[in-house]
Amino acid sequence: MSDDKLIHDESAGIERLLEIMRRLRDPESGCPWDIEQSFASIAPYTIEEAYEVADAIERKKWDELKGELGDLLFQSVFHAQMANEAGYFNFQDVVTTMSNKMVSRHPHVFGDESREKSADQQTQDWETIKAAERAAKAETGALDGVAVGLPALLRAYKLQKRAARVGFDWPSAQNVLAKIAEESAELVEAREELTQDEVEEEFGDLLFVMANLGRHLGVEPEAALRRTNAKFTRRFKGVEAGLAARGKRAEDSDLDEMDALWNEVKAEEKAGRKT
Repeated sequence: MSDDKLIHDESAGIERLLEIMRRLRDPESGCPWDIEQSFASIAPYTIEEAYEVADAIERKKWDELKGELGDLLFQSVFHAQMANEAGYFNFQDVVTTMSNKMVSRHPHVFGDESREKSADQQTQDWETIKAAERAAKAETGALDGVAVGLPALLRAYKLQKRAARVGFDWPSAQNVLAKIAEESAELVEAREELTQDEVEEEFGDLLFVMANLGRHLGVEPEAALRRTNAKFTRRFKGVEAGLAARGKRAEDSDLDEMDALWNEVKAEEKAGRKT
């Protein structure tokens, strides 16, 4: 099968996508934009695509999810093609590595261990296996291996989970709440005396403790904030719809009017959940 034939063969699966990516990166006949890209320039798109997958799931848009998963898969193919060109590894190496990891991390499915375990026990076993993998890579510190490129709130949550495993943690959520009150009071009281850099640092401390509270409450802060962002967007669109019914835009309104509409939208949502 020629390359052109493969590219137009809709039944060819992943091999078709790999060939498309190879052709896009061809230095003589490929796309100039794709040829110019690097791991660093593509990484932000990879993160964005992962969030678009999460967004489609949050909105239960299953037709969109198919496309978003394809976009995310293409990111893996893009990185693998660049790695292949540099002589690091190829896409099949990625597949083999992932397959080996899943087999080794699920001895209760692919090995001799019993499947009669609780979800908590399986999670503990998973963490034990991952710790051994980190040790094999000379990642001996408790925080080693927590990716620097993660969204900051998610990384804070993961750092705190790692620290908690070795005993560096508040005893209860009540202790965290006390720390939040302390940090927020200090920030408010000192904001007039601090430089902007210091304000940013103190605000970061407050966010970090908030992430820790989420962990103590069993709430993943990144997911919680995404949910609140979606709720804010939905309700504000309701405010805009209410204004449009009055022949207005948000720019033509004031805070009192918009706040009243916000409360109406909120009340309608709550009433809808009870019916």
